[in-house]
Amino acid sequence: MTETCPVPHGLPQQRDAGPFDPPSAMTRLREARPVSPLIFPDGHEGWLVTGYEAVRRLMADTRFSSRLDLDIVHVPYEIPGMPVATEPSPPTPGLFVAMDPPDHSRLRRKLTGAFTVKRMRQLEAHIIEITERQLDEMARLTPPVDLVAAFALPVPSLVICELLGVPYADRATFQVNSAKFLVREQELTEKMAAFGAMTSYLADLVTGKRADPGDDILSDLARDPDLDIEELVGIAFLLLLAGHETTANMLALGTFALLEHPEQAAALRADPELVPDAVDELLRYLSVADIFYRYATEDIELCGETIGKGSTVVVSLLAANRDPARFHDPDTLDVYRRARGHTAFGHGVHQCLGQQLARIEMRAGFTGLLRRFPTLELAVAANAVPLRTDMNIYGVHELPVTWKHG
Repeated sequence: MTETCPVPHGLPQQRDAGPFDPPSAMTRLREARPVSPLIFPDGHEGWLVTGYEAVRRLMADTRFSSRLDLDIVHVPYEIPGMPVATEPSPPTPGLFVAMDPPDHSRLRRKLTGAFTVKRMRQLEAHIIEITERQLDEMARLTPPVDLVAAFALPVPSLVICELLGVPYADRATFQVNSAKFLVREQELTEKMAAFGAMTSYLADLVTGKRADPGDDILSDLARDPDLDIEELVGIAFLLLLAGHETTANMLALGTFALLEHPEQAAALRADPELVPDAVDELLRYLSVADIFYRYATEDIELCGETIGKGSTVVVSLLAANRDPARFHDPDTLDVYRRARGHTAFGHGVHQCLGQQLARIEMRAGFTGLLRRFPTLELAVAANAVPLRTDMNIYGVHELPVTWKHG
């Protein structure tokens, strides 16, 4: 069985099967060996997990640590300037996605109230209002326009800024630096400079909120005496980064996918009641936050393979969401599908805290865009759309679109 698919050296990254599909090498691996050995650029012998069942099991098993300390986690692609770790690095305060229980549980618990389904539903009308206002702005522009700059990036940025209490006027600072931070194979010094710029900006912000809190999530956290400034900054960084980058890329790439599947877009225009299911289908089909890492704290058996203690495990949520063992005809975008159970928001204790917020933004975004711009189409050939193959969150760098006026 293993002979049919050689052990990959480095993570398969080339999007050679199309802009929406996993790399073909990843698909072949999932078919041949869903829990596969992987040789890392530094020589580490780790694992790549691509099968749906294996991904769900792994992400629910806390013996697979989420800590991202440079001394234990190996990276499956080249990062220029990455030092060889010689001593353990402490986790960055507040970055609970890179922590294990009980540290993870303590910080996440402080945020669950802010992101309850009930609280998100109360926000829904306001999110629709923000979306419609942005669509008004876009309608005033003369096409062709870049949908990323005109719509997909502003909507989640406006929403998360308002929720967190971050001045939207400062968006140039955080959008530029978060984009720099997410570039995959860049000099470590550049990545850390972008991180430093964001954290020093946020340190000033949360210090101000501690002195003079307002009515927003960061002010609520700043009132908590259990959290120090460093932890507040780490949490703020995480929420701001995840809160606009992921949804922005889902809105842009999702629109690209719908324009490339006009019969699916037509179905949503004809029946907007389909949009909630279509959002989950787009999440499954595109899985923009694809690659995650875990670290085996002991020898662990996973779907017939033994993952040795100390191994770095790379998880592909996109490959799992395209697994025919779980989803019928998985490489077809089908807005009628009920894609519940997809792994686009992760699984287990680290499942995305803001998933309800993201769903509401996408429902409002796709509903409004399809209704307001019935003649929307690409302004360039599909193969000319610049893809974010160089980024840790996938999507498009820009999406030139046009429409007929009147």
